[in-house]
Amino acid sequence: MNPTPHLALIGAGIAGLSCATALQQAGLDVSLFDKSRGPGGRMNTRRGDGWQCDHGAQYFTARHPDFRAEVARWQKAGVAGLWTPRLWLFDGDSPAGRESTVERFVGTPAMTAPARYLASTLTVQATTRIQQLRHRAPGWQVFSAEQGWLEARFAAVLLAVPAPQAVPLLERLAPELAALAGSAVMRGCWALLLRFAAPVDLPFDAAFVNHGPLRWIARNNSKPGRSGEETWLLHARAEWSEAHLEDDPESVAAALLYAFGQLGGPSPQEWNAHRWRYADTEPALAEACVWRPEIGLGLCGDWLNGGKVEGAWRSGRTLAEQVLRSFARC
Repeated sequence: MNPTPHLALIGAGIAGLSCATALQQAGLDVSLFDKSRGPGGRMNTRRGDGWQCDHGAQYFTARHPDFRAEVARWQKAGVAGLWTPRLWLFDGDSPAGRESTVERFVGTPAMTAPARYLASTLTVQATTRIQQLRHRAPGWQVFSAEQGWLEARFAAVLLAVPAPQAVPLLERLAPELAALAGSAVMRGCWALLLRFAAPVDLPFDAAFVNHGPLRWIARNNSKPGRSGEETWLLHARAEWSEAHLEDDPESVAAALLYAFGQLGGPSPQEWNAHRWRYADTEPALAEACVWRPEIGLGLCGDWLNGGKVEGAWRSGRTLAEQVLRSFARC
């Protein structure tokens, strides 16, 4: 009998977790590497003494039947819930409540929960920065900054990382894939986490903003399952973030707090700034994923398949399906 294929998957965001879960469920052996301390990518939550705040992805939708079924599984496991905020739109000088038929889901009790749920059945090597790949018989090897070249040989390598991070891994091995990843224009985003000693008296729980440096405001405590001190999250507009990506956190915070104040927000007790260097792709590439069976190399991520959490999950699942078809023919 042929040995069980062993695959390396780099990136434990929702795309990588989705891909790894499907591959492992089909009987393949998957080693998942991520440079961060835990899984989730931008489905992330910052925690402190008595407080927490989601500072990456704020919610996700579930339109495709497959992803709706996955979200229902998460809900049954208690790691996701429906969020129905009082939603406003600030457009010029006319703030207004906004009715919406869109179902918005969040991880519970934090945005990281679905990722941790998926990762609980996987082998994840955290704080491992994969910097090089090489393809030599009888398979692939990966080089980490912490351990050097790993002894394991892999039947395939799958990349579930932001497009700019995929380029240096691909440019010598697969120039056409490096060019594809290089064509994705990923944009940054400044996030500002605000903590308050008491609940903030504003008539909305979340708001889209169509002017100034802000794009999104959310009362984190309005999401299901949250506890602790009152926290709010401000996301800057992509264009503003790109223009100020290298600014110091103090000047960024000053600009965003001023804009928040113009919309009625009070000064926080404390704040923390976080820069997401690769927050979204404009526009996201149309390919669901990329798989080169002749060399055993694949790509998935939220910069493919339309972006967002749902797009990332479906990108990873589609790549897994293509990989499995290839190994079934071996």
